[in-house]
Amino acid sequence: MKHSGTADLPLHYGKVPAWLYERMSALGKSIVEVILMDYGQDEVLRRLADPFWFQSFGAVLGMDWHSSGITTSVMGALKRAVNPCAHAFGLYICGGKGKFSKDTPQELLYLADKTGLDGNSLVRTSKLVAKVDKTAIQDGYQLYLHNFIVAKNGHWAVVQQGMHDHDGTARRYHWHSENVRSFVEEPHTGINGCPQGIILNLTASGAAPNRTGIMTLFNEDSSDVLVDFKRLMMPSHHDVRVPDVDLKRLGAMLYVARENQPKNFEDLLLLKGMGPRTLQSLALVSEVIHGAPARFNDPARFSFAHGGKDGHPFPVPLDIYDQSIQILQKGIEKSKLGNRDKLKSMNKLHQIVLEAEHNFMPQFDIQQIIEEERRNSWRYNGRTVFARAKPPDETGKQLSLF
Repeated sequence: MKHSGTADLPLHYGKVPAWLYERMSALGKSIVEVILMDYGQDEVLRRLADPFWFQSFGAVLGMDWHSSGITTSVMGALKRAVNPCAHAFGLYICGGKGKFSKDTPQELLYLADKTGLDGNSLVRTSKLVAKVDKTAIQDGYQLYLHNFIVAKNGHWAVVQQGMHDHDGTARRYHWHSENVRSFVEEPHTGINGCPQGIILNLTASGAAPNRTGIMTLFNEDSSDVLVDFKRLMMPSHHDVRVPDVDLKRLGAMLYVARENQPKNFEDLLLLKGMGPRTLQSLALVSEVIHGAPARFNDPARFSFAHGGKDGHPFPVPLDIYDQSIQILQKGIEKSKLGNRDKLKSMNKLHQIVLEAEHNFMPQFDIQQIIEEERRNSWRYNGRTVFARAKPPDETGKQLSLF
């Protein structure tokens, strides 16, 4: 058996503001579209079933890097953006939060009528994964979100989340059809949540004798499974701290974007408005698209692309965010016309950062980087759920002689 993951997710309340939600839908759709074009539908499902990638993806989209709110907001934004293009993408997102989760069976049956997929089998699967995480695993979390993502080849992924009644935490459960050999023994690709002491988990491999005894009553037995299982543990503090970030990876990216902009990168550098700050965001976006699975063990690093809606590590720079969306969308449109140079440039940017990491020695203060981003936030139309960023107060400072 291979492990895949778990994570602690502090529970966050409040709605995502419209100015961010619209951008999340646009950028999320573009990122998914590039992954589809370069790697295919199964890779999108695999990414969504990876707790580390999912959290990093949400951070790039401007959500709070450590919070449970990433789950509902990202899946809601993706469903809104992807489903109108479902026929072209070959991807369909069903379900959602609260009452929308109960609509999943009807959505799957409707989808089956349109595509020829086995609707009854998909509905059974949807109910089974929800039942396992609600009944076979009794960990104190009550499910309130269930999203079922289906590809046109019948492969699927599930992202669902539960809330703990007493301690203000959430647990996210990830499933992937590629890894499921049994619904009753170690079926998940990941479970994210805070440890709550001793729990009942009848899907654990060690519970096989218990399951056998129970299933004997029904003259049925469970089968073995091989699973990639990842454990993501998110802290409760809201600010981004040194232990939260791989400084070598972050430092190499900042060095490439700010100090050593590659001279052989003309296509991107000549774009209107392209500067070090936009290049910084694009470097992290390109990693979400092209990065290997091991690159996502520090989701906080990806909040340095577009900040966070609550101002951590800094306000969302709307002008930079819009440039990221525009550059990706232009690259996608040109690619559809036969010119893939712009999208190849995104992959090339990721490779340049990887090369810079080899000999990079991190010698910088991450708090200085954060403070610099906050001071300059007003220049990029920075915004949080509380207010727009303002120029720093220069009152009381001596005026320069020059």
